[in-house]
Amino acid sequence: MMHKKLQELLKNSYSPYSKFPVAAIVVDKNGKEWKGVNVENAAYPSGLCAERSALFGAISHGFKPMEIVEIHIISKKEEYISPCAGCRQVMTEFMPEDAKVIQYKYNSGEYRTNTISQMVPFPIKMVDIK
Repeated sequence: MMHKKLQELLKNSYSPYSKFPVAAIVVDKNGKEWKGVNVENAAYPSGLCAERSALFGAISHGFKPMEIVEIHIISKKEEYISPCAGCRQVMTEFMPEDAKVIQYKYNSGEYRTNTISQMVPFPIKMVDIK
């Protein structure tokens, strides 16, 4: 079911420059979901990855840091999509170390699951969020 939601969400990606649409859905401990897509801009640094789009959107709408337990990610490639280093670091601030990062293949729906601590074994921890 999540695979189909992600495929549908990909249609909202704004990626005219890279032609690499990405979609992400975060899930909190109560099963609530928040969606995000990558959004590009001619001024490249002004774009935003799908993972951060979903995480920042979730936080801005009341999801609490460390209550987000999963993030699901897909692109149109028939290979697993792996988050960039910037997104991985952001995940360490908003998701517990045992939270799942679920990466899908577009057509088959196969997925790979890693934990945050597997993706970022030595995160930068500047604040202690309670």
